[in-house]
Amino acid sequence: MRLFILGLGYSARHFVRKHGGSFSRVAGTVRDPAQRDLAGIEVHPFSGSLPSPETVERVRDADVLLVSIPPGSGGDPAIAAFGGVLQGSRRKVVYLSTIGVYGDHGGAWVDESTPPQAILDRTRMRIAAEQAWTDATGGDAAILRLAGIYGPGRNALATLRAGTARRIIKPGQVFNRIHVDDIASAIMAAIHHQGGGVWNVCDDEPAPPQDVIGYAAQLMGVAPPPEEAFATAEMSAMARSFYASSARVSNEKLKRELGVTLACPTYRHGLDALWRAGEGR
Repeated sequence: MRLFILGLGYSARHFVRKHGGSFSRVAGTVRDPAQRDLAGIEVHPFSGSLPSPETVERVRDADVLLVSIPPGSGGDPAIAAFGGVLQGSRRKVVYLSTIGVYGDHGGAWVDESTPPQAILDRTRMRIAAEQAWTDATGGDAAILRLAGIYGPGRNALATLRAGTARRIIKPGQVFNRIHVDDIASAIMAAIHHQGGGVWNVCDDEPAPPQDVIGYAAQLMGVAPPPEEAFATAEMSAMARSFYASSARVSNEKLKRELGVTLACPTYRHGLDALWRAGEGR
């Protein structure tokens, strides 16, 4: 199989490290033309404008297309650039979306049958992008709605060590998260699954964000940062907007239909593994 990745971000690069050997060729796009040192990946520059003929040809030849480029105000840039290549093809398309499309449910449980809430601009753009990829593939796209991503170099242990971790307290607030290893497993399972659909990719235990920081501090044997009340904490508008939504997202469909067994079913499992690997030291 030949794999092409539209947007070589954190999750996509990790997927290649874990499963790149399953493909006869791996290629993908980066925004910065100077970024060509990704081992084992044939790199193509693409910033949303007109792609090169070589890039178009690689997309045309791909058996699997993994899409992690976020949409913009003008729509999905990958659809705009490569939509014509997809017509009449039978390649597998996996689109990485976000559980943010569900919006606020006051901490209640939601699943894939829960209608998205197009309240924020970024949510409306995501919902539109999901539909665009579904339409472009005749309903065969696998839409993976990812929770908050953590993994090597991107976790509570690392932020504590860097001195940037915060414990923002908003009563009743929970977030959902997923280790990047489990994202890689979900992508591979979606590639092998017949047909399209929507699956939530998150762990088993939505939790208040301060609990994650507290557990990481316990592993490191350090005092956690002081608690800060959400109402008075200094935060960017973007950071504050994430606290406007609280929902517990179910992963039962991921496990039932795609057969994914999570390596890190809770944040504790994930942080334990990262600590053993030397993170935060």
